[in-house]
Amino acid sequence: MSFTAPTINWAGLTPVIIILGAGVLGVLIEAFVPRRARHGVQTVLSLLAVLGSGVALAARWGVIRHDGADTLSTGFAEDPFAVAAQGVLLVIGLLSLLVIADRTSTGEGFFAAQPADRPGSAEETESLHAGWVSTEVFPLTLFSLAGMMLFPVANDLISLFVMLELVSLPLYIMAATARHRRLLSQEAALKYFLLGAFASAFLLMGSAFLYGFSDAVDYAGIATAVQTGGVSGMDWLALAGIALVTIGLLFKIAAAPFHAWSPDVYQGAPTPVTAFMAAGVKATAFLALVRFYYVVAGNLGWDLAPFLWTVAVLTMVVGTFVGVVQGDVKRMLAYSAIAHAGYMLIGVIAFNGMGVRAILFYALAYGVSTVGAFAVVGLVRQSHEGAAGAEATDLDSWRGLGKRSPWLAGAMTLFLLSFAGIPLTAGFIGKFELFIAGVQGGASWLVVAAVISSMITAFFYMRLIVLMFFRDPEEATVIVRSDGLITTAVALAVILTIVLGVLPQVVLTALGNAAMLVP
Repeated sequence: MSFTAPTINWAGLTPVIIILGAGVLGVLIEAFVPRRARHGVQTVLSLLAVLGSGVALAARWGVIRHDGADTLSTGFAEDPFAVAAQGVLLVIGLLSLLVIADRTSTGEGFFAAQPADRPGSAEETESLHAGWVSTEVFPLTLFSLAGMMLFPVANDLISLFVMLELVSLPLYIMAATARHRRLLSQEAALKYFLLGAFASAFLLMGSAFLYGFSDAVDYAGIATAVQTGGVSGMDWLALAGIALVTIGLLFKIAAAPFHAWSPDVYQGAPTPVTAFMAAGVKATAFLALVRFYYVVAGNLGWDLAPFLWTVAVLTMVVGTFVGVVQGDVKRMLAYSAIAHAGYMLIGVIAFNGMGVRAILFYALAYGVSTVGAFAVVGLVRQSHEGAAGAEATDLDSWRGLGKRSPWLAGAMTLFLLSFAGIPLTAGFIGKFELFIAGVQGGASWLVVAAVISSMITAFFYMRLIVLMFFRDPEEATVIVRSDGLITTAVALAVILTIVLGVLPQVVLTALGNAAMLVP
């Protein structure tokens, strides 16, 4: 019996190995380090892991730019697009970890003292009085981040499915760990799990169809079969398979009509987890969709066009018009994210190099602003006789925030303006790049729809800005002080949002060099 050892490019896997290794160390810390010291140790380990992974990734960028594309191992490719995508996700991961690790001036974090305690029980009261802190979220975040880094790198259907689960499973747990509104948090986690299972089922069924058509699971083999005809008379099998895999990914980006989970999960999950999901999961799912579509599905572009165009328009309509009537900040940002998913689909439909560059840049710009916005939400709390309670997500609670905390309201305003695509912000450059790519790709009327949608969504962003600066302060709201980590995350997000909006050319040039997926 012979055995062929797999070929593994360990150097190319170093950035992910650092994150996974830190996640494993985080599990050991939970087992062996005293409870009082765990939060500090986990915070330092997680942040160092992301920074170390970033250094290793920068080294790989130089190698790939010089030597060209390579294979990490069976099922994973290393090319300029892969390295750029991982860089975007590391930036989002770093900002998210800063928010996750923060402790407010009252000494509490965003997570339940012990998630296994029944909400309202005596056990939960004892855990809170003991000052326990749930630190399991750190290794869970690292495992999910590692899956995000490998998701856009996957170039076969088996790897794609496994990475989808690695991204999702930790988030199902983390969504149920909110310190306040515990039952709402657990309900959100259950909804996310059930609809995530549907997404996996669609992706698996589509993979089975594509394997039956092409006798291959790797993207190159499937693309060759699609171009040459595969099984005679079974073209419908390829079309159905590609559509089902695409639907599985559309669930993760919360594109309509596959968006039903996102408003409830965004509202119920702990705010740092919502930030990580809204920025990271959307970015990684879109980048995985880009590789799948540009390598495989683009060969059936004309056949898939009605489906993708319909989804893009419906996503913009739902995100725009349902977002207008929301009275909760987190739900408003959820529908904003849905509308942005519709805009990003233009880059997929465009099927050109500029579309790839635009999606990479938009994922970075949107991700940075999203983490920053949810970080601000985490500091605005309900007042219970002067004590800080749960996040004050009702819009009326944000009245007069500009008078009570000008820097916090100013940062939130910048992020909202970036979402709206106002010039001199990263969001404007992102939308401009996407729309130009769409026009060049023959999707001009889709770009017109996106422009109209952007004009309407600006209403609910401006409504919040007006409440913050032109209304009297709300007495039932308190602003808690950060221990410095959220402040750092918000400051970095503000700087990146401005720099990417004012001086984007360096980043656009680098991402343009990474847009190598168009056949």
